[in-house]
Amino acid sequence: MNDLFAIITASLAGGLLSVLLAALLVFRLDERWTHQLVAFAAGVMLASACLDILPEALAAFIEGQPGESGEAAAASLFATLLAGLLLFFVLERLALWRHAHPEGCGHQPPAAARNAATLILIGDAFHNFVDGILIAAAFLADPALGVTTTLAIVAHEIPQELGDFVLLLNAGWSKRLALLANAASSLTSLLGGLLGYYFMHDAMGIQPYVLTLAAASFIYIAVADLLPLLHRQANRHFAAQASWIAAGIAIVPGVAHWLH
Repeated sequence: MNDLFAIITASLAGGLLSVLLAALLVFRLDERWTHQLVAFAAGVMLASACLDILPEALAAFIEGQPGESGEAAAASLFATLLAGLLLFFVLERLALWRHAHPEGCGHQPPAAARNAATLILIGDAFHNFVDGILIAAAFLADPALGVTTTLAIVAHEIPQELGDFVLLLNAGWSKRLALLANAASSLTSLLGGLLGYYFMHDAMGIQPYVLTLAAASFIYIAVADLLPLLHRQANRHFAAQASWIAAGIAIVPGVAHWLH
């Protein structure tokens, strides 16, 4: 099979399959669950950033810069993480200014939920872009490795996409719009796959920084938007919130362990 055709097919499958499978799950849930699963989404965001994306970024940086020390790699990526957190703070402030609604204009989702919905799509676009690069690298190394890498990415992305749908629905998006937006965001994997095929060395050089920016978006959303939403709920919901956060955290290494 032609490498380019295989990379295009796998990049589309790696993004769209996870979106469709997550949609099948979340759209069957009662609307009340979408509010309760905000805690689950926060756990998934934090675990994905801290237990998966950032370690992957560090490993990619060290592999791409063999002469650099671990301390230099960490300093470079943490600086990128800080810049990313500030960037998403600015983006959210702009979103608050452009999309604010006056009080008393009818029911509106919380502002934090509306802003998180936009930022989560940006973060997903970064992550899917890097997934495409990884798929291209795997297929160019060995077609069999490319297939297994694509399957791993699909399985890995399902919990993340599930959390994304919960956030979009909680922000007041319709199921149809949430599906279309998530599907569009997943198409950046195709861009990453094409860039990886034609400009592999240059694309792999920026991979650690793109991953770190994706992690920054997930951390910012969880800490600045989702956890404050949970604070607004009554104290009697704390046990349920903690359980859902723990479930969201556990599912990320659980999926990774299953794949290995």
